[in-house]
Amino acid sequence: MTPRPKNRRRRTISRIAAAVLALAGGLVATTGTSQAATQGPCDLYANGGTPCVAAHSTTRALYGAYNGALYQVRRASDNSTRDIGPLAAGGVANAAAQDSFCAGTTCLITVIYDQTGRNNRLTQAPPGGFNGPAAGGYDNLANATAAPITVGGHKAYGVYVAPGTGYRNNNTNGVATGDQPEGMYSVFDGTHYNGGCCFDYGNAERNSRDNGNGTMEAIYFGNIKVWGYGTGNGPWIMADLENGLFSGVNPGYNANDPSISHRFLTAIVKGEPNHWAIRGGNAQSGGVSTFYNGSRPNASGYNPMKKEGAIILGIGGDNSVGARGTFYEGVMTSGYPSDATENAVQANITAAGYSVGSASSGLTPGSTVSLRATTACCTDRYIHHTGTTVDTAVVGSSSSATEKGNASWIVRAGLGNGSCVSFESKNTAGQYLRHQNFQLYLNANDGSSLFAQDATFCPEAGRNSQGTSLRSANYADRYVRHYANVVYIASNGGSNTFDNATSYNDDVSWLVSAPWSP
Repeated sequence: MTPRPKNRRRRTISRIAAAVLALAGGLVATTGTSQAATQGPCDLYANGGTPCVAAHSTTRALYGAYNGALYQVRRASDNSTRDIGPLAAGGVANAAAQDSFCAGTTCLITVIYDQTGRNNRLTQAPPGGFNGPAAGGYDNLANATAAPITVGGHKAYGVYVAPGTGYRNNNTNGVATGDQPEGMYSVFDGTHYNGGCCFDYGNAERNSRDNGNGTMEAIYFGNIKVWGYGTGNGPWIMADLENGLFSGVNPGYNANDPSISHRFLTAIVKGEPNHWAIRGGNAQSGGVSTFYNGSRPNASGYNPMKKEGAIILGIGGDNSVGARGTFYEGVMTSGYPSDATENAVQANITAAGYSVGSASSGLTPGSTVSLRATTACCTDRYIHHTGTTVDTAVVGSSSSATEKGNASWIVRAGLGNGSCVSFESKNTAGQYLRHQNFQLYLNANDGSSLFAQDATFCPEAGRNSQGTSLRSANYADRYVRHYANVVYIASNGGSNTFDNATSYNDDVSWLVSAPWSP
């Protein structure tokens, strides 16, 4: 074996050192508007030899130097549009620009720009084999304010996909076709899903129709069990490969694909000739685990693959629009990324600081609280029940013991999601706040999965900068709101009278107070 010259050895060591420093730089996350990650996920993919060919996010830049538009919103008052960019190059979205532009009206997300420069932007999905719900068969656009969060301490908005909502690009540049290798990841809301088809992000048919087995390769997230599934009741990360959602090598069950429902979820699917993988993890902390890594499905049509290279978000390849979910960021790559590259990307995601915001303290399971309105008209009113009816009532020191108890709630770990909360009546053991047809009632826990979901609320920072807002666990665009002294889960604008946008942020913000009945 010929000895390596010393100067070559020094150059190799220098390259390794530079790579380590570059990776470390990519993991920096800060909260100041003038500070941003020196590298983003797409810089890390490029370092790994598998560059991004599509990069979409409404929450942050995915390259350390990116300072262009992230997404576009259109307001209802005059149909004008505004591009929303990051606060600084490589930074978090400028949500304040959206809030200012959309003040006093509603806005929709019309474009999610591609940060790679390839113009693989996502816009309103056109009609397909399944057609679509809106005029002319086009899919609906997402409400721009339905998924508020924070990233690195700064406010940002995700893409809230209700059934009927979808984005697509059928004329892409550089996206894998045929059996070419590719990778993709996305950050989703792991608590917002259903069993409809299909909440996807990734590679699909260019004509919005089902063109047969193997013509898609996209990340799926939800709990449908028609094709494939994993352990537990879901939701699962699976691959939509057309005419099948796959959790492993065989159609059907994969015991290694777990139910996974982190509030912020990293989901990964990647494929190359006769080989593919599923990975996933918590987008707020820790690494990603591998749930499948092996051969293409043991069914006809999937080896070799026949990918067509369109990009979809929130829908199936044929424009199936029955699913729901929330998207924050995602990319697609040229080439099959290594696990090491994806691990570095996951570290960058967790360092970005995804959060629901700093909710008011006091909602500790086992404690007893009262929940006071913050709207100027009603600051002497508390969430209260009379029998099964839930309303807001004026409660004070002179109120009866019964009334004080009816306005006091024992905080429990969320019946449907342990990271959220449920509220048991102080006066009526075993009975909980739950919504039904969007109105809140007090009902006995019947032990059903539906009741558990209806009775679970996820605390977030108060939307009027006071106290806490309580997001419905199974209707992620709806928050606990008082309207005409009745309590609902309401969206900000909608077909119901209690969805009225006037005073919405005040009406859904509650001060967690000492209980009237300890």
